[in-house]
Amino acid sequence: MKMNNNLINWYPGHMAKAKRLMMREYKHIDIVYELVDSRIPKSSKIANIYDIIGNKPKILIMTKKDLTDEEMALRWVKYYENLGTKVLLVDLNKEEDIKRIIDETHTLASSIQKMREEKGLIKKDIRVLVVGIPNVGKSTLINRLIGRKVALVGNRPGITKGLVWLNTKHGITLLDTPGILWPKLEQQEVALNLASFSAIKVEVLDENEIAVHILQKLNKYYPEKLQERYQVMSNPLGLNIEDAYFTIAKNMGAIKNGEVDYERVSLKIINDIKNENIKGIVFDHEL
Repeated sequence: MKMNNNLINWYPGHMAKAKRLMMREYKHIDIVYELVDSRIPKSSKIANIYDIIGNKPKILIMTKKDLTDEEMALRWVKYYENLGTKVLLVDLNKEEDIKRIIDETHTLASSIQKMREEKGLIKKDIRVLVVGIPNVGKSTLINRLIGRKVALVGNRPGITKGLVWLNTKHGITLLDTPGILWPKLEQQEVALNLASFSAIKVEVLDENEIAVHILQKLNKYYPEKLQERYQVMSNPLGLNIEDAYFTIAKNMGAIKNGEVDYERVSLKIINDIKNENIKGIVFDHEL
């Protein structure tokens, strides 16, 4: 099984354009929602986010609470809060979590409304920039806040292409953006984490490399899930990948003439994450 260890460079043109457009809208923005996937709360953060948002007040929204290892995710919540950021760990499909986001937005914007009141002006809708890498839940959040489907939702990167202001009934106006990635994914670990959770297209990396990465993470952090899902015993000294692939291939009928169909096995492993067959995991463990 050949592996590709080249660094990844994936920065579609619409992302570069969106970054320029966001800079133009900067003066109109009151608050920023930065979304990250709570299963990769470090890898899914935008590099140099403050080059885009400057000193605007920000809420870091850690999504997919229903899929994450909550104990580990809460360690990341504390870590980011200690850096001075307001953090919310949420399941965007739960009404109470959407309400938490709305309430925190108005709390954060209270100083803006107070200044307007002192000038004799009425309250205004708070203008919020929604930003994050692909597939962290931006479209789901926007649809929930608006109360109807206006943004496409999918588990593949690159759906939103432009910038658009959207009104809600909560006193909040949203600026939707395409998923933004930094120009170079300089750490292979980060690139593989992103590919494992569909933040970058699988085609950008070798599918075998992604699948092996997933197996190694499960072996290191969630051995019980490795055994439960694939009947593969963990090894604290390092997983024997050939043996693991053989076991998985045998269980799924992917051996022909004694040869493992590596492509089928790799796609199954990748799709098990994509289709949420493996839950309760975080791949970023080093704070």
